[in-house]
Parts: sequence; C-alpha cells; structure tokens
Amino acid sequence: MARIVVIGAGVGGLATAARLAVTGHQVTVFERSGTVGGKLGRYVHHTTAGTFHFDTGPSLLTLPQVFHDLFEATGAKLDEYLDLTPLDPIVRHVFPGGGPTLDSCADPDEFVARIGAALGGRSAADWQRLWRRAARVWAASHRDILRRPVDSPRDLAALAWRLGDLAAIGPGRTLRGLGRSHLSDPRLRMLLDRYATYTGADPRRAPAALVAVPYAELTFGGWYLRGGLGTLADALLSRCLDLGVTVRTGETVTRIDAAGGRVHGVRLAGVAAPVPADVVVANADALTVYRDLLPHPRRLAGLTDRSLAGFVLLLGVRGDSGLAHHNVFFPGDHDAEFDAVFGDPGRGIRARPAPDPTVFVTVADDPTIRPDGHEAWFVLVNAARHGTATGAVDWRRPGLADRYADRILDVLAERGVDVRDRLMFREIRTPADLDAATAAPGGSIYGTAGGLLRPANRGPAHGLWLVGGSSHPGGGLPMVAMSAQIVADEIGPAW
Repeated sequence: MARIVVIGAGVGGLATAARLAVTGHQVTVFERSGTVGGKLGRYVHHTTAGTFHFDTGPSLLTLPQVFHDLFEATGAKLDEYLDLTPLDPIVRHVFPGGGPTLDSCADPDEFVARIGAALGGRSAADWQRLWRRAARVWAASHRDILRRPVDSPRDLAALAWRLGDLAAIGPGRTLRGLGRSHLSDPRLRMLLDRYATYTGADPRRAPAALVAVPYAELTFGGWYLRGGLGTLADALLSRCLDLGVTVRTGETVTRIDAAGGRVHGVRLAGVAAPVPADVVVANADALTVYRDLLPHPRRLAGLTDRSLAGFVLLLGVRGDSGLAHHNVFFPGDHDAEFDAVFGDPGRGIRARPAPDPTVFVTVADDPTIRPDGHEAWFVLVNAARHGTATGAVDWRRPGLADRYADRILDVLAERGVDVRDRLMFREIRTPADLDAATAAPGGSIYGTAGGLLRPANRGPAHGLWLVGGSSHPGGGLPMVAMSAQIVADEIGPAW
C-alpha cells in the first residue's frame, strides 16, 4: 500500500483518488479552495422570485460510458448518483445572415437529413464524406492515444497506425484545412471550426485530428445532469469518501518534495512539517506544476502556447425564451474573432476582446435550477487569457468587464435574442476570475492549446504523475476521466 497525495480535487483528481483507493492505496486529496470540482464550478443566486443555480464550467457531458466505467470500477453504478438526460438537439446552430438553424443530434443519419433540409443536398453529401474520415480518426485515436500514456513524440511515432489511419489523421494538416477540403458550405465549415475551441485552440492552427471531437459528440450523444453538471463533483466526492479517501479542502500545496529524483511528499501553506508520500498525483495545470510546485525549466519551456479562455455571463431571465438547451450564435467574420482572441504576438498585435464573437448560450429546462417562470442563462464567449503579455488581456482593467458584458448582450440582441429588458440580474466571470478560483494560469481553460501531444502524465521525478485537462489526453470531462484511468493503471494496485 502506497501513501498517495493528490493535489487538487477537480474531476481528474477525484476520479484518480477513487480508482487508487479501491485498489488498496492510502489516498489523501488536498484542495486549495473550499469546495471540490475544480473548473466544474457552481454559483447560486437568491432573489425574491426564488433561487437560481448555475454551472460555471462545463455544460455538456459526452461519452457517458467513460463515467459508467469509472463508477463500476469503484464498485458503484453511475445511475445511483446522477440523473442523465440525453439532449436533442445537442446544439442549435444559428448562422449569420438569418436563414435556417441547424440542430445537431446523436443519430448520424438523422443529422445528415437535418443538414439536407437546412442547407441543401450538397452540404449533406459533403458532411457524409467528412464523417467517414472522422470515423477513421476516432477509431485510431481511441485505440492508440486516448487510453494509453503518451510521454513523447517518439511514443506517437511508434504507435501502430496503419497507413489508412495516418492518411485520415493527416499529420501537419489543420482542422480549418480539413473543413475547406471537404465542406463547400461556409456554415458547415464554421460549425466544424468551433470544435477546435473545445481544446482551446485556433482552428487555423489546430490539428485536423480534432475532427474526432465532433465525431464523439455526434455519435455517442450529449447529456445533461439534472441539477447541473456540478452534481458530478458531488458524486465523485461521495465515492471517494465511501472508499476511505481523505479529502482536505482549504489546504494549498506549495511545493512537491523530490530530492534525488523521486517524490517524498508535499509542503502545505502555513504548515512547517512536510506531508510524506510515496506517490504524488498533481491535478493542476502543468504550467503550475513545473513553474511553482516542482520547477523544471525544460518542461516549462514547452507550455508557452496557451489555450483560449472564456468570458461568462450568468443571467437570471424572466419568461420563456424558446431557446434550445445549447445554442450557438455565430458571427459574420469567424477569423476576426480568432484574430482578436489570440492576437499575433510575433507581429506585436495584441489580443483583445472580440467585438463580434461567437456566443454560446445554455438554457437548461430544469425546474430544480431556477424559479417557475424564469430561466438561468449561462452565456460564454471565447476570450483571451488574463495577463499583460501581447497574447493576453488585462481583464482587471477598470470597467472592461462591464463594458464587454454590455457588448455581448447587444450582440445577442442583434442576432435576434434580446433579453436586456427581462434581466433580473447578471453576474460576470472573466478569465481573471477563473485564474483566481481554480489556479488555472491566466484562466486558460485547457492549459496549452489543443494538439495531439499534451504534457505527459508521467512527471520528471519517480512517483510524480499529472492528471486532468492540461495533461494527456486533453481537456473535456471524458478526457479528464480517461486521464485518471491512465494514471491509476500506471501506478497500479497496492496488492
């Protein structure tokens, strides 16, 4: 039995802790904030009309089988803890210039029919051709990347990809390039581009292999958890406690002790004595690990390409909007949005708030999260990370957040959804707020911008492991759960 310390009680940390505890290890989780869940955050707002509950992080659960497997591996059933509701549409897409909307769904044939009805037969045929390629990319990725450790480019090169897999994955090709070669309708290309942001990347630079992301979502479905996705954190915490894991909130790990090339424990803020450990699992951004907890200049040097962040509005709205659960309102110029969000540091062009962004609106039809006759809106736009560098925006600048919130509400009104006169309240969450709440540097949601090679799960010191959205295999709830399985399997059981 090993003494294992897990730094961070996000989904990755809790999932790893549960998997390790059920195999006989002594596991302690230290979480700097007062609650568990990490980026799977929540906010509650009380009004005279009643109480509003918001998810402030992920709003969609995909690949639910990953979580069924996680709970079964720890001796429980997912359905005993969570109420999963399949979504149809998964996302309603509203394109610039008016015209028909497009509702995505988990039935590929039905989605093709919807594309044909909304955008025409040629667009439907184009999507089918892209989908055949996406299926090959997904099969290769799931088999060779998502379920096993990948520690270096050599590991990727050594994977037993067949020639057809390599042709489908298209090394060196971008997601934007893939869309242009397969999709004649600019609206479908815009839809495909958006999936690059699921990994925090610019579609003009993101690898074509990210076509596996929409394939997973639109093949295996999108799900909502009654009461909000934050209930997943509650369920994972319950599993950990039932399995004997010690979870200590309000405790900040300041350093990992690793003299002689192996971990010996961690140091806590305000505590003189170290906490001994045979194994340390860091559910923290790799940048935080290699800059602050265990400085490692070589690994730190590979973490400069940071992912985008998000600017969020939490709105209490009177009445019924008639919107779907998830809605995407696209801008007239997608490239101008990405130019603003990422800037061009090489040319000295600063990042800035996008004046005409894509707006993602979640309106859950769930009476447990809002008063009767009202809606709880989660509004998200892509945003530059917080900071003073050329590729960042200082979101603490006086007045900036309120002005940009006003602009987003104006954009929604311009696109046919005006709720300005129905607002009971609005709360703002900037990338600087995410940084402060979760220690995600700059509020970058996914650590480094999405690519095939993420920071390795295996750390530079023996007994150190990284888990979560900033490490392999990447961001998003199912990927984080897969990351936990990889780490737990590599550590192995106590017996």
